[in-house]
Amino acid sequence: MPDMNNTRFATAIHILTLLASEPEQWLSSEYMAGSISINPVMVRKELSVLTEAGLVITKKGKEGGAKLSKSSKDILISDIYKAVNNGEILGKKNSNTNIKCNIGRQINERLSTLFSEIDEKNMQLLKGKTLEDFLKQFE
Repeated sequence: MPDMNNTRFATAIHILTLLASEPEQWLSSEYMAGSISINPVMVRKELSVLTEAGLVITKKGKEGGAKLSKSSKDILISDIYKAVNNGEILGKKNSNTNIKCNIGRQINERLSTLFSEIDEKNMQLLKGKTLEDFLKQFE
């Protein structure tokens, strides 16, 4: 089973690409979980995050499931990234560094700046790409 902290973005893109491929259908979490090879509960957790971000709508019940909340051409990959980014794309910083050491005292502050710069570059790269662009690779 994949570690969701390391695969959240990939899982979200997978879910949204499935939904974009069947825009008129309500897709079940079981169906999506089968494609991703994860537990449907993990799909539902990610769907709740994507719903909160305004990318997905869900319907409960026997005929329920999930759909995109808008056209795939109106969903930017950067929106997906923002929805699931937990701020640790490059990993966690060391929390117990030695404050008596010149490097140890400053490392987390410097890493925060570096991580922010990388995150900003990622967002710039992703802003020009839509979910529809991504989906076209599967045709």
